[in-house]
Amino acid sequence: MQLSELIRRYLLYGLSGPIIVLNLWVLSQVFKYFEGLITFFILSSILALILDYLVRVFERLHLSRTQAVLVVLFLFLLLVLVLGFTLIPIVIEQATQLLQGLPGLLEAGDRNITWLQTLINEYNLPFNLNQITRQLNSQTERILASLPEFAINTLGQIFATLLLIVLAFYMLLYGERCWQGLINLLPLKLGKALSTSLKEQFHRFFMSQLLLALVMMLFLIPTFLVLEIKFALLFVLIIGLFEVVPLFGATIGIGLVTLLVLGLQGFVPAVQVVVAGVFFQQITDNIIAPRIRGDFTGLNPIWIIMALLIGGRVAGFIGVVLAMPIAATIKSTMEAMRSPDEVKIELP
Repeated sequence: MQLSELIRRYLLYGLSGPIIVLNLWVLSQVFKYFEGLITFFILSSILALILDYLVRVFERLHLSRTQAVLVVLFLFLLLVLVLGFTLIPIVIEQATQLLQGLPGLLEAGDRNITWLQTLINEYNLPFNLNQITRQLNSQTERILASLPEFAINTLGQIFATLLLIVLAFYMLLYGERCWQGLINLLPLKLGKALSTSLKEQFHRFFMSQLLLALVMMLFLIPTFLVLEIKFALLFVLIIGLFEVVPLFGATIGIGLVTLLVLGLQGFVPAVQVVVAGVFFQQITDNIIAPRIRGDFTGLNPIWIIMALLIGGRVAGFIGVVLAMPIAATIKSTMEAMRSPDEVKIELP
């Protein structure tokens, strides 16, 4: 290798780092400015991505794309109606009761922290929990102040949800044409590799995470009911929501629910929640997840953690959820670009 070529390569490597950092900073600023709009389109795209599996099932039954989308729309609305008259009212009622009891819960936590600080002072330990107490009081005031605003915005959230569903079904109908137009703007090999990678990584990621969350919820609902845990359905939904976050999402959800149960029902129910949550988490992560997910990313765990941190810094919770499939898409696209074999294009 000639010296000039070696210098050129090291210069390229040296400049790529600052350029990547600059692009990430610009991306974070753009996301902050259009955060609501981008989040809305991302959620619609995720819903369309999940429902596309059902559309393809009906297409295999010799229905046209439009007919299949209409059938899925009917089934989806039927599911929403069933949930609207069964589970959703229970969740709303439990969430309302939890919010109403939250001041008392935080007050009990304040008393426990004060008792613990007294015990720490008796043994002259170098810990000060007064800052935590002040933060709890501040959070209590903030939550209570935001309750009227939350009630006022409920109607707007319902309208936004309906609009999100409508947009998702429009994406099912016309998304492939739009996606083809975007892919055609890229170089041929890059477009083919990116299209295939997006389909494989995003489809497999969201379907696997959704199935794992559903399995976790199916395990925990009867368990929490048998253990007579208050707000069981609401707490199971919280854990299921955090299960979507890869690696440590379920752990965060179980920890949050444990703290709430500790304040509401005491030490023994909280221990029961921890034991049940960790037990079923081990089953889903070590037995069910490898069968559903497989080695679909091929990413080193260190890179996954870095991707999650960058995603959270750039786009918050949505960024954390999307970080893993985006990182896997970048990796598989680069591998396809380096491969001399022709990549078969498959549009998501």
